[in-house]
Amino acid sequence: MNTTPIERWHQIVQTRDLPGLERLLADNVVFESPVVHTPQAGKPITTQYLRAALHILVNDSFRYLREWHGLNSAVLEFETICEGILINGVDVITWNTEQQITHFKVMVRPLKAVNKLHELMARLLQESARLGS
Repeated sequence: MNTTPIERWHQIVQTRDLPGLERLLADNVVFESPVVHTPQAGKPITTQYLRAALHILVNDSFRYLREWHGLNSAVLEFETICEGILINGVDVITWNTEQQITHFKVMVRPLKAVNKLHELMARLLQESARLGS
């Protein structure tokens, strides 16, 4: 496989390839959310947050605007509209020599977008926990 982790990430976003997401994440991946104070460590919790984010953020309005690439990292700026609120943010992604993501940080603006994202993520994660999925 000669695709970069960012190319694979874009494919996952486009197709919602959840098994592909799990393969892309390193076991020790760390996820930083704009609405959770502490970094979340490990593949299971990172997968849970990214699945929820794909469900909430990736809709007909979602698009990546710009990208900046380093040797083993990239910053991807995105925007989307959720329940009438424009959400602008960046994904800061780092990967290892095995081409697996080791760190995924999401930053969002403006404040009303952060608040809306917090509301939607909390609702979805609570529902998932209630259903046991």
